[in-house]
Amino acid sequence: MIMTSGTFSPASAATWPTPTSSKAVTATISVSGTKDYGMQRLYGSGDLGTGGQNEDQDPILELAAGTVLKNVIIGSPAADGIHCLGSCTLQNVWWEDVGEDAATFLGSSSSNVYTVSGGGAKEASDKVFQFNGAGTLNVSNFAVKNFGTFVRSCGNCRTQYKRKINLSTIEATYKGNKLVGINTNYGDSATLKAIKIVGDTSKKIVPCQKYIGNNTGAEPTTNGKDADGTYCKYSSSDITYS
Repeated sequence: MIMTSGTFSPASAATWPTPTSSKAVTATISVSGTKDYGMQRLYGSGDLGTGGQNEDQDPILELAAGTVLKNVIIGSPAADGIHCLGSCTLQNVWWEDVGEDAATFLGSSSSNVYTVSGGGAKEASDKVFQFNGAGTLNVSNFAVKNFGTFVRSCGNCRTQYKRKINLSTIEATYKGNKLVGINTNYGDSATLKAIKIVGDTSKKIVPCQKYIGNNTGAEPTTNGKDADGTYCKYSSSDITYS
């Protein structure tokens, strides 16, 4: 399935897009400007072909600040997916089997805006989107399935920032652990709207988990969960179950 005219239709494993071709990537590809892959599948090979969860892996694609990436499928092995070095836009990007992370958002400016519009990701045993930099991350019209945490504000990066996360029109299919994790002590916030959770009959997926982050590398401690109007911003009507 491919997004058209800004309309979001729920995605499932059976309706994800079929690649037009496949290409093995043995070294990180640097991208700038606007790049449309026309639904080509890229997958890791050689040094990028481990498919493991080890930290500090290289990405398949590294996007310069301001890059717009369109219509690409990240296959398996996926290494560390996509890195955005500053503000970036990901349009209709799909991950068939998330490696370490699907995408990591970097950059030190509070004015950075990272936009994920359309697409989907599945089989993420840990995180889907890792938000290490500063600024605002907007994710909309996205499907996620079988995941640990959908979006995580880095809990123990050496340099920490205040981060803003906006999720809108998301379909999350169980199994999953958390939709978003934020650090209250750094002033993070997460706004959730039009979230559909599928197959989670026991409501095990936590919509918004709060943490006390640090810059020492230690595992962050939790600091409550769910809506509070300040850090986790949503109402019961913003989340539906089916």
